[in-house]
Amino acid sequence: MGVPAMNVPSLERCVRGHSLIELMVAMVLGLMVAGGFVAVFVATSASYRAQTQLALLQESGRYAMARLTSDLRTANAFYCGRAGAVPIVQASGMMGALHDLTTRWGHAPYPSSPAAPYRFPPFLSMRGYDCGRTSCVPAAPPDLPAMGRTAGQRVIGAGMLTLRYLDPDSGWAAGGAAAIAGSVGGAIHHLVIQPAADEPAIAEVYQPGDLLMLADCPLAQIFSANLQGGDTFYPDAPETGRNLAMPRMPPSFNAPRLFDFNRDFRTVTYYLQVVDAGDGVTTGALMRRENGSASEVVRGVERLDLRYGVEDAAGATRYLAAAQVDDRAGGSIACPQLPSDSVDDDYGCLWHAVKSIEVHLLVDGQQVHAASGADATHYAYSIDGDQRPAAPEAATRKLRPAEQGFEPRMLRREFSALVALRSYRPEAALARSPHASIP
Repeated sequence: MGVPAMNVPSLERCVRGHSLIELMVAMVLGLMVAGGFVAVFVATSASYRAQTQLALLQESGRYAMARLTSDLRTANAFYCGRAGAVPIVQASGMMGALHDLTTRWGHAPYPSSPAAPYRFPPFLSMRGYDCGRTSCVPAAPPDLPAMGRTAGQRVIGAGMLTLRYLDPDSGWAAGGAAAIAGSVGGAIHHLVIQPAADEPAIAEVYQPGDLLMLADCPLAQIFSANLQGGDTFYPDAPETGRNLAMPRMPPSFNAPRLFDFNRDFRTVTYYLQVVDAGDGVTTGALMRRENGSASEVVRGVERLDLRYGVEDAAGATRYLAAAQVDDRAGGSIACPQLPSDSVDDDYGCLWHAVKSIEVHLLVDGQQVHAASGADATHYAYSIDGDQRPAAPEAATRKLRPAEQGFEPRMLRREFSALVALRSYRPEAALARSPHASIP
C-alpha cells in the first residue's frame, strides 16, 4: 500500500534594497546631525576663546591697576610725614640726580638755578603728560620713545606720568649724635656710618659723585660729600662748587637716616609702548621706568588717562588735566598755603598739592575676536564720554584703536580707580619756593 505524497509549499525569498530616495534622505539626516555637532563644537570653541580672552583681559587689567596704584600711593613721599620731610637742597647739582626731567632751571617758565639753599621745589614732585595723536602737553621727556605704530614706540594718544618718592626701605641708620660730628657754626663736619646687619654695605650702593640725603622728622638735607676710609662721609665745601652751603647739624636726633639720593630717591615713569602680540597683531604694554631703566609690567593696555585731584586754597578738590596742574588752570587756582616768602605765581606749585589721582585704563584681549557678532567688540570708555558700549570705530571716540595701529576686532574693557596719595599733608600742601629762606 503506498504512502500518499505530501505537498510542501516552497518559501520564496524576497531580496529588496533601499531606494535612492531613501539613501538621500538618510544622508541628509546624517549631515544635519553632523552639522549640529559641528555647530555646537564651533559655538563652544568660540565661547571658550571669548571666556579665555576675557579672563586674560581681567587679569591684565587688575594687575596693571594694582601696580600703578602701589606707586601712586607713595608719590611725593619723603622720610617723614611731617612738613619738615620736604628737604632743603644744599647741593648745587641736585637736578643731575633725577631722571626723566622736563622742568629744568632756567627753562621758561621755571626760575634760574638758585645761588642759595632752597626747599625741594614742588614742580619736581611729579608731572603728568596728556597726549593726543601727534604730541603731548606738556612735552614728553626726551629719553622716552617717540609715538608711533611700530613695536618699540610709545602708543599714540596714551598719557604718561612721572612721580618721585624716597624708598622707605633704603639708607642707613645714622646712629645718633656719635655718628654725626659738627664743626664751628653748627655745620656737619663728617658722618660715620656703620651699616646694620639688615642694611646694605656702603660700597654696594654709593658711587663717587652721588648725593646724600640726611633726614629725620624735623629736617632733611640733600648735599654733596666724599667718602673716605670706606665709612666716613665728609661734606664738600662750598668752594668746590658742589654745595651751595654746608649741611647743618640736625636740630634733634630723632632716628636720623642717611640715604644715597641718586639711588634711593626713585623717579618712576609710566607710559605705554607698542609690542608684537603675534600673528601680525600689535597691542600696548604698560611700561614702568625706574631711575632710567624701563621694564614691561603687563600687555594688552591700549590707553592710559589720568586726572589729578588738587585741593585749592578754599579746600575744594578739583580734578584737572596735566597742563591745568602746570599752569594752575590758567592762573585761576592760587597755590594753597603759600609761605610769605614764596612767589605767588610759582609755576607747577600744584603738583605738590595733588591729593588723589583718577586712573583710567583701556585693556584689550590681545587676540582678534571675529567669531561672535560685531557687538561683542563694543566697549565703553568713560574718557570718550560713552554712556553705553559703542563700536571701536564710533565717531564719538576721541581716539580709535585703528588710529593707534591696533586691530579693532578685539574685546576691550575699561578699568578705573581713584587713588589717594598717602604722603599728602594739608598742613604742608606746598613746599617752599625755590628761593625761599631756610629756617
